Amino acid sequence: MNPIFLIALQRNGALDDTVAELIATAKTLDPTVQATAIACGYGPELDAVCAALTKSVPTTWKISHEQFATFNAEAIREGLVRILPKGAIVLVAHDHFGMDLAPGLSVKLGAAYVPDVLVVEAGQRLVRQEFAGQFNARMECDFSGGAVITVRPGVFKPGSQVEVNGVVVDKSSEVSAISVRRRYVTTIPAQVGDVDITKQTVLVSVGRGIQEAENIELAQELADALGGAVSCSRPVVDAKWLDKSRQVGSSGATVSPKVYLACGISGSFQHMAGIKGSPFLVAINKNPAAPIFQFADVGIVDDLLEFLPALTERVRELTERQGTKQTASAAH
Repeated sequence: MNPIFLIALQRNGALDDTVAELIATAKTLDPTVQATAIACGYGPELDAVCAALTKSVPTTWKISHEQFATFNAEAIREGLVRILPKGAIVLVAHDHFGMDLAPGLSVKLGAAYVPDVLVVEAGQRLVRQEFAGQFNARMECDFSGGAVITVRPGVFKPGSQVEVNGVVVDKSSEVSAISVRRRYVTTIPAQVGDVDITKQTVLVSVGRGIQEAENIELAQELADALGGAVSCSRPVVDAKWLDKSRQVGSSGATVSPKVYLACGISGSFQHMAGIKGSPFLVAINKNPAAPIFQFADVGIVDDLLEFLPALTERVRELTERQGTKQTASAAH
């Protein structure tokens, strides 16, 4: 197979969770090919990212340019075109940046473009969703001329990482003056309300399937029993049942809890893009064909309004029993 490259995103000098997922995707595409990571940026944060990558991939290409300081997809696309070899397979996370970068990059490279990939099957078959997740489409991709593939965050689970002693190759000199038509204006931080869902280890997230605003109390009771908080998908915010600060997804907050309960959430890529860190995902939905079940560690087909109270009661029973045991142990 052709050489494989992955675009390593960073946040304040730390590698994004999607990097490990892209490494797993590359291994699924071809276990015999060692993927090369490409780190773009400017300043000391880029050096920290490159150092972190040397523990995960054998080779990291470093591209430092002042135009990359704000992760401008237009600028980075121009830089990548100058260094990527013909026939390269490029993996990018299917998030805001990836959706901005990838289509134009494929055009400039003359490569195939496959967005929002969920599964890599045997050979050159890729699986993505159509019609808002209602159908899976299997696509045969001709990699001979290269390809740019965006991978949905959270679907490729990072395997057990064996630390390597990789090297950094500085490609900055191959990227000369870059002319862009965009300019960075400002960053607007995400709204934080009475509860910061980005700091929670357990989230009980509700979607359209909760049916009415009054039913959110059922999710709140479960969240209280689990020591977590309630979050939601966009339709709940649009209906004004919960504040925007509770929304998870590409137009909301990015969260990385240890446990994520998706209650009545279909599992669109816009929502799944906001879930990072591979949490233990429990999906509860009365529609057995809901896309969320493809990402869930545990899937439950049931009526939310009946299941949530029963689960809350069981959690409380187990919590009380555990508390009793601890009290008895302390007494002895």
